[in-house]
Amino acid sequence: MSTDGTTGNARARYLAVEISKGGGAWDVAAEEVMLRVAQMTYELGASARAGAAELSILLADDEFVRTLNRKYRHQDKPTNVLSFPQTAVYQNAVDHNLANQNLANQGTDPAAPQFGSVLPLGDIVLAYETLVREAHEQHKTFENHLAHLVAHGVLHLMGYDHEESEEEAEEMEAMERAVLARFDIADPYAAEHELEDMPTGTDKTK
Repeated sequence: MSTDGTTGNARARYLAVEISKGGGAWDVAAEEVMLRVAQMTYELGASARAGAAELSILLADDEFVRTLNRKYRHQDKPTNVLSFPQTAVYQNAVDHNLANQNLANQGTDPAAPQFGSVLPLGDIVLAYETLVREAHEQHKTFENHLAHLVAHGVLHLMGYDHEESEEEAEEMEAMERAVLARFDIADPYAAEHELEDMPTGTDKTK
């Protein structure tokens, strides 16, 4: 892996990330984690037909995220990460690129131009205090927990989901593990799955 978190063939799937601050004690080290993990997530999770893309990350505090969560999800509490995808735009761009590639393979010059040079993925918002608290409760470093949530958020922007079906949830979790493994970060779901595998009647609180 190169120093920017990409592999040799990743340039065709370059991800531009715009980071802005709206609250919370975020530092430069955290921003570096986000850039590297977001790029790797896009590289591994994007369709083979996808080209360059862009997304924005807003670094916020609990109060700001609580306001967004109440407005858009009708839950009056902060949450660790919110994703606002432009899924339809992304999928249309991918499909358009595939159609043009098929025409090119047939030796036909596509009449329509390529769908821009950069695909818009959407926006991610992170809550600083919630991340700090969760990392402490889960006995993780802040950086590792942040990496997981960035991967989770970027996958949502690309259409991955964990609420519609168990199969989709497993696919998304597997992709998160693959991304984190590139940074030598342990499986974030391991402890949860160990509890699920315990015999019936076992006290899971110990």
